Amino acid sequence: MDVRSLRYAVTLAETLHFGRAARAHYIAAQPFGRHIRALEREVGTPLFARTSRRVVLTPAGERFLPRARRVLAQLDGLVAQADGPREDSGVLRIGVLGFGLADLWPGVRDLVEARCPDLVLTAVELDWEGQYDAVRTGEVDVALVHDVGGADDLALDRTLELERYAVVPVRSELAGAETLTGADIERYRWVSPVGSFPGLAEWRDHSGLRGGVAVRSPSGIPTAVATSGWLGLHAEPARRFFPHPEVRYVPLEGPAATISVASRPSDRREAVTVFRAAARAVAAADLRGAAGSGIGWG
Repeated sequence: MDVRSLRYAVTLAETLHFGRAARAHYIAAQPFGRHIRALEREVGTPLFARTSRRVVLTPAGERFLPRARRVLAQLDGLVAQADGPREDSGVLRIGVLGFGLADLWPGVRDLVEARCPDLVLTAVELDWEGQYDAVRTGEVDVALVHDVGGADDLALDRTLELERYAVVPVRSELAGAETLTGADIERYRWVSPVGSFPGLAEWRDHSGLRGGVAVRSPSGIPTAVATSGWLGLHAEPARRFFPHPEVRYVPLEGPAATISVASRPSDRREAVTVFRAAARAVAAADLRGAAGSGIGWG
């Protein structure tokens, strides 16, 4: 059972209002409602009765929600214990959206290994919609996220500011352009990332057009562009990390993409602290053009 959906249901039971409950989790009402319906299907019965004027708990909801609160309280207790003073487990779980740290990976790994030689780094693939919740619930210890707002409860270290590129079908008349502007692309349809965060919508919605081709993670954009013939939006490293024979990456004017390291503010374990410091140090050295000349721990 999806822990995120349980949290959504508990908040909805407290507010009895889809809009307010969705805003409490930094998610739009439509995907919030999809999570509630999916939970009800899994439980096998409606938990909420909906009318045009109000939301109320059904008898099944009255029985289910107290149990859900107890389960979440127990889970939060486990996460709190994990964040408290204890010996590190020797494994750091890193949530990765798309290419993560891109070209900075080798430098970060070297610094982490130098400080924590016995630490094992494991990767967990994330999607846009769940990138923050994976950190909140303790599924991962840190996450490399597309920083699009909606995570004021997390510690976010801005690591990379990346130029954006249009992902263009190779047969498109735009494929040969040296750079593109908003005027160049305004009449085209676009592949859309699945995610409800306002910052994500703002970053992708440069043309005002909406499409019907959706992708859940950055790695899916080139294939979606190739199969649909629509355009996509990506950050510069995708040219190397997600090559596809049927698309071209063309520089596109507009705001940059921000990649951040996200963690729980209460998590002060050495492994988490070391990883965050390594990412900051390597990113700072990269900005100075000194990645190969003695990276320090700033």
